Amino acid sequence: MARSFTAALKGVARASAQAHRASVRAQVAHGRAMERQARANVRAARQEYLEDRAVEVLELNEDLDALNDELNGLLVDSLANRSSVDIAALRKVLDLSELPRALQAIRKPNPADFAPKPLGLMDKLVPGAAKRFENDRAKGERQLQVAMEEYDFLASKRASAVEALVASVDMHNAEIDAFEVGLKQGDPDAIKAYFELVLANSEYPDAFPSSHRVGYVPESRQLIVDLQLPTLKQATPAVERYTFVKSADEIREKSRSEKSRKEQYLGVISQIALRSVNEVFSALEPSAVDLVVFNGFVAAIDPATGKEVRPYVISLRVHRDAFAGLELRSVDPAACLKRLHAAVSRSPDELAAIKPVVDINMADPRFIDEQDVLAMLDSRPNLMDLTPGEFESLITNLFQSMGLETKLTQASRDGGVDCVAFDPRPVLGGKVVVQAKRYKNTVGVSAVRDLFGTMHNEGASKGILVTTSGYGKAAFDFAGGKPIELLSGSNLLYLLKEHAGIDAIIEAPDDWKDPVLDVSS
Repeated sequence: MARSFTAALKGVARASAQAHRASVRAQVAHGRAMERQARANVRAARQEYLEDRAVEVLELNEDLDALNDELNGLLVDSLANRSSVDIAALRKVLDLSELPRALQAIRKPNPADFAPKPLGLMDKLVPGAAKRFENDRAKGERQLQVAMEEYDFLASKRASAVEALVASVDMHNAEIDAFEVGLKQGDPDAIKAYFELVLANSEYPDAFPSSHRVGYVPESRQLIVDLQLPTLKQATPAVERYTFVKSADEIREKSRSEKSRKEQYLGVISQIALRSVNEVFSALEPSAVDLVVFNGFVAAIDPATGKEVRPYVISLRVHRDAFAGLELRSVDPAACLKRLHAAVSRSPDELAAIKPVVDINMADPRFIDEQDVLAMLDSRPNLMDLTPGEFESLITNLFQSMGLETKLTQASRDGGVDCVAFDPRPVLGGKVVVQAKRYKNTVGVSAVRDLFGTMHNEGASKGILVTTSGYGKAAFDFAGGKPIELLSGSNLLYLLKEHAGIDAIIEAPDDWKDPVLDVSS
């Protein structure tokens, strides 16, 4: 009996020990499972983190590729867009929402809103009810009177505001109508304003500047565009690629080579030049522009002086016919500019300046309409009224004021001036042949050929042809790529004002006949 009891106790003890050990093993296994799960969670979190970083790098590189595509497609992508200005869209319609908020919606007071509720049969039996009703009615009438006075005041103010708004809209639309008429009639101010709108509507990356000026020379149907170009920093990304380095847990940038950025920058500013010219030529039909001069400048801080500089880095003049022969979707922009004899800075990224083909300040529209009666009261000297000797002295003094040393002048056969002068500047200077023609009609190519021949005979390094009128396509074509500068009548007026202090006009008499009519334009 005792042995069986002892054996039973031992069995219970063994079972208890076994259960304890099983419990311990289960706890250990659970702990290990938790640790494995924790490590798995860490690995999963790490993997998710790495994937997030990979996605971040991918997005950075996609943004970089999109930016480069936009920069490299500035010209081609613009060809699908209309550059013309919708003049009808410039007109305004009356919009009463432009009125001050307090005047947009005013409501006339309703007398019923101010009248007390009529007394019912039972109300009339209440002592004093009739008196209170009369007091409330009188109070309501007073409130109605105040509300009506306020309404009348606001209604009068609103009517005046609407009248002013209508007048403003009518005035604006009248200006647009006059602008449209002026554009059709070839008014220089209207043409200039139109092309300012054309260039303002041209969309570029946000980092690009948006400054530009436009000048128009009617006698040669020439539009001059001064446009601010982006700097190297604004126009080219400094990063070639982004990568994620796991060991350092950081996204690193691979910098682009200086050569690569300079090549892209030249491409960007070359595209802008061609794009601007194309937008001008395609913006208006029938067009008042046969020639476009594009001057691109950069605004930057000169590291040597710390001051802002605005050097020109691209300048070209091109005729509509020559530009129409280009397949802009396929050209290499820089090579295309070279073919068009554009002046391009040798280092635009370093702000190396070039001289613009035409200074926009010389696009001075100070011609007086022959039928303008006010011209008869104008006290300014008329260049067409000067004697040949006076005109010769004027031109001679002008170029002396501009820094040239005039050594020989003589009257030309056609009543103009032949002048051989010297530019005293080292390297850039030398002998200069200046010829001035007082013409009413367009100066043709033979005059430019004659100047070029005189340059060779004199051994001159540069030729300047000045006229009181303008030049035709053939004249500009012949002068292209040669050291010849063609100055029109408006250019001459500007130079006289700027360098000689002479405020002149050009008005040919009705019976004026050019000494030698050159019809080869």
